[in-house]
Amino acid sequence: MNTRDPFNLHKGSTAFTVLQHSATRAASSAASYTRQAGQQALEAGKQALDNAGIADGMSFAVPRNVPSFTDPQRRYEDNAWGSSGRSRFAENGHGHGNGGVAEKIGGIFGDKKVLPMYKDKPYNYGASMRRRRWFKMKRVIGPLLVLVFGLFYWVGWSPSGKSKGAKGSWVMFSETEENYDWDERREAVKDAFKLSWDAYEKHAWGYDEFHPVSKRGRYMATNGLGWIIVDALDTMMLMNLTKELAHAREWISTSLDYEKDQDVNTFETTIRMLGGFLSAHYLASTLPGFKPAEGAPEDDLWLEKASDLADRLLGAYESASGVPYASVNLKTRQGIPSHADGGASSTAEATSLQLEMKYLAFLTGEAHYWEKAEKVMEVVDNNGAKDGLVPIFIYADRGNFRSNEIRLGSRGDSYYEYLIKQYYQTSKQEPIYLDMWNEALTGVRKHLITYSKPSNFTVLAERPSGLDGHIHPKMDHLVCFMPGTIALGATGGLNVTEAKKLPSWGTQQEEEMELATQLMKTCWGMYKATATGLAPEIAHFNIYDPPQMMRHGVLSSPEALDIADDAEWRQDFVIKPADVHNLQRPETVESLFYMWRITGDSKYREWGWEMFEAFVKYTMVNNGSGFSSIGNVNEIPPPTRDNMESFWLAETLKYFYLLFGPNDILPLDQIVLNTEAHPFPRFEPDKKRLVTGWKRILRDAAGNLVREEEKEEVKVEAKSREVVVGLATEALIEAQESGK
Repeated sequence: MNTRDPFNLHKGSTAFTVLQHSATRAASSAASYTRQAGQQALEAGKQALDNAGIADGMSFAVPRNVPSFTDPQRRYEDNAWGSSGRSRFAENGHGHGNGGVAEKIGGIFGDKKVLPMYKDKPYNYGASMRRRRWFKMKRVIGPLLVLVFGLFYWVGWSPSGKSKGAKGSWVMFSETEENYDWDERREAVKDAFKLSWDAYEKHAWGYDEFHPVSKRGRYMATNGLGWIIVDALDTMMLMNLTKELAHAREWISTSLDYEKDQDVNTFETTIRMLGGFLSAHYLASTLPGFKPAEGAPEDDLWLEKASDLADRLLGAYESASGVPYASVNLKTRQGIPSHADGGASSTAEATSLQLEMKYLAFLTGEAHYWEKAEKVMEVVDNNGAKDGLVPIFIYADRGNFRSNEIRLGSRGDSYYEYLIKQYYQTSKQEPIYLDMWNEALTGVRKHLITYSKPSNFTVLAERPSGLDGHIHPKMDHLVCFMPGTIALGATGGLNVTEAKKLPSWGTQQEEEMELATQLMKTCWGMYKATATGLAPEIAHFNIYDPPQMMRHGVLSSPEALDIADDAEWRQDFVIKPADVHNLQRPETVESLFYMWRITGDSKYREWGWEMFEAFVKYTMVNNGSGFSSIGNVNEIPPPTRDNMESFWLAETLKYFYLLFGPNDILPLDQIVLNTEAHPFPRFEPDKKRLVTGWKRILRDAAGNLVREEEKEEVKVEAKSREVVVGLATEALIEAQESGK
């Protein structure tokens, strides 16, 4: 087997390669005359395909046995809760063998384009020799398929016509929406997760970082923080990977201890670790079969770990203002100011802890988690940011902003995300956050939405010198969370058809959905504009001079993106050398997931599949040890960065899995997903006597704060006017009486 290219993805037509791979493996185990016939058929098929000029967009469906919660085999899997803790890998170092997973994935991929690695900072899959049983079922099917294609060729049929949106579409056998096997594609994502996880288990188990090329791990603290393991818990639950989950649970139960003299980032630890435990607790009580086996102690490991970790993180909130420090020491529970940025905290980081803390407060009945988290929102809002757009740094000790830079990429992004999600998480009992979201989105449309040239893509730009300064036509990949979040805000997570029946639906919601649609297209363009089909970490845009802002009028962009290398729309995108890396980030597939669920437009699934194919083709590691971020999206093959971030498992693959799956899994009108894709249920806080403990300061017509002293001055002025009017009235009456 070619270990440098285990899936044969890098040579020749994928359609032909799949047929060749399947037919030759089947023929090798058949009788000699069958082998000869198969080889002849193979050559005929190859000639037919080559002569016909077929491109590489055809997929070959591979049957899979989909796990079932009700399958009798499940009871044996459930016994894995009592795992001994011994290595799951054979001593010969071959492990489970990734070949089955690899072959299944490779067998259904076309030759298309990859996706994104760190949360708030812009910062290959392999196979073993193991065979899967399904090939035994293909001993005849493979050669017959080749013969069928050969027959079409010899009787004079030829393929023609290509769709602009996909490579190698065949007129006769084009994959229309009805013919796509989305269950098959979802299983391919599961296979990708399993390969990534198996490689991590084998080469870096318990480590917080995994470097798949060098096959090693690295601790962030002594004996690890569970960075990768905890972050992936709910993905394994959703995929019904009970054995893998059991191994993770055992490690957490016996090896994970947060009593460490270690400084950690407050935000990252909250969204990944605390969020991971809370979502595991939620899914364990929601999905069948994920509680400990009968007779096991009735403990709630996930909630216990969440509470312990949250108590340690609370020290970060002990600042003079209530805004959390950037870091906290897990053992001493002392908050630590940032070592950069003048000691200021990232605004996004300080304001993206609320979903986690509020849910924990609801679960435990401990109101102090809620109070600490919402105090941050009050302090930030009391700064009176113009039109709801907040600068990206805030001092924890003073509670005021540092500089006036505005952007929805790194350092700013999830502040906006958590506004609307707090409103929905608490079942619309906190309209204060809806008000803040609406104000901010209005500000985005007024100050940040501009258009590229010549093709008029919608660009969510930056204001590095504040709202009165110049506009910078730059979008971090992180900004691509925004299309899905806007759609969520407009519909509440309902399908748009149902949302339009609500009395609250109107022009505002229509315009927001259109904005979400156009921004989604821009984010998709960031992928299509590169050689690999994977987005860069940052994209810049050519814009009009002076800038054409949305407030000046809405412009229209192309309905479809021409795939030609010299297509005019490519002139809109500018990718600079410092930004060409791809970190396997999830934001675009996240928005595709929301847009598919909310609009039902199949193009979002199709775009997602192209992205997933690109990830597999360009980010898998040749030695079979998983996936890695890459160094240049415009270089083929791209250089590897030898790193797999935890959110590849926690977010990116999870969103792909949900995108290709049924809509009744995690329905968007019943849950919220935190900024690390960990699902929490919507709940009614008043049932635990939890209420919003603050009110917004009044704004005047220009959006400026009206402080208490100013309100008193207004009252005095009003009272004075009343006195003057009263005296004048009395004088008038007296004059009238005197005249009589």
